[in-house]
Amino acid sequence: MPGLFDPLTLRGLTLPNRIVVSPMCQYSCENGIANAWHTVHLGSRAVGGAGLVIAEATAVTPEGRISPQDLGLWSDAHAEALAPIVWFIRQQRRAAGIQLAHAGRKGSTRRPWEGQGAVDTSNGGWQPVGPGIEPFAPNYPVPRALDAEGVRAVVSAFQEAALRAREIGVEVIEIHAAHGYLLHEFLSPLSNTRTDEYGGSFENRARLCMEVVDAVRAIWPGDLPLFVRVSATDWTPGGWDIEETVDLARRLRARGVDLVDCSSGGNVARASIPLGPGYQVPFAERVRREAGIATGAVGLITTAAQANAIIEEERADCVLLARELLRDPYWPLHAARALGQAVDWPPQYLRAAPPDALPR
Repeated sequence: MPGLFDPLTLRGLTLPNRIVVSPMCQYSCENGIANAWHTVHLGSRAVGGAGLVIAEATAVTPEGRISPQDLGLWSDAHAEALAPIVWFIRQQRRAAGIQLAHAGRKGSTRRPWEGQGAVDTSNGGWQPVGPGIEPFAPNYPVPRALDAEGVRAVVSAFQEAALRAREIGVEVIEIHAAHGYLLHEFLSPLSNTRTDEYGGSFENRARLCMEVVDAVRAIWPGDLPLFVRVSATDWTPGGWDIEETVDLARRLRARGVDLVDCSSGGNVARASIPLGPGYQVPFAERVRREAGIATGAVGLITTAAQANAIIEEERADCVLLARELLRDPYWPLHAARALGQAVDWPPQYLRAAPPDALPR
């Protein structure tokens, strides 16, 4: 069975290992433009040895941001700022990815260390959009319901952002359809009460997600993989659940998606989520087994042994680490030594590498 440090091939791209830097919002932009913080944040994880580095949720429109400080890719200027970061990641022989996102009704909100709730227009806020007019929570802004023209504009914005990503050398696109953001809002019957072709039945609620996938896959190179991140359950009765996730994953596979990144929650403000080590891994395992598609496991994966077991037991094809890589950008190098795996170190750091950690 493959292990954590075996390569993973998806279409024409081979990752050197199965450790993925999960997209993590940094809330550190001005007008969506990447800066030195993103260079250091993403670059250090590439130096640290992860096989794939995925940039944070990157808004495809200005109103698609979560906070006014979110990263964006809605203009050529945004692409130009990201290009040197993508180049640096690839220079470390790591794959460069980006998560394309639209925050939907959870937009125009404060970044975490500034509290919660809406940002007013005098402080750079805006009216967000959603499937309807229900806010995510009482202290969140009231969204404007997308009409048919607005839905088409969202689909086009995802496609245009993917084109820009392709032009600067990004190798993996992940479409964000999780955590209560726009595509998840349409998927879940708890947030989607529309009565048009985008609401009601499973097929209708999944329509926007499918249209975005089709638009991106149409222009994304055939030899490069496409991921989709999903929330496998709303953790709330009557909400989106694992059965619908498996159904969605089968349809995504048929449309050219190569890997489903299995997270959960985010669409219900007071959902009770049973947190624990690897608590979302069963979702990745079930989607992998029943939908016949590669999956990524994410959520409270912290040790080398735990991550390696997930791969060896074929519960997922890769692991996505977030907080653990914030604590330790060099976690992959340390994990390799813990598992007795010899891996390449950056030549600039060889003087610090234990001799038994290097390939002979």
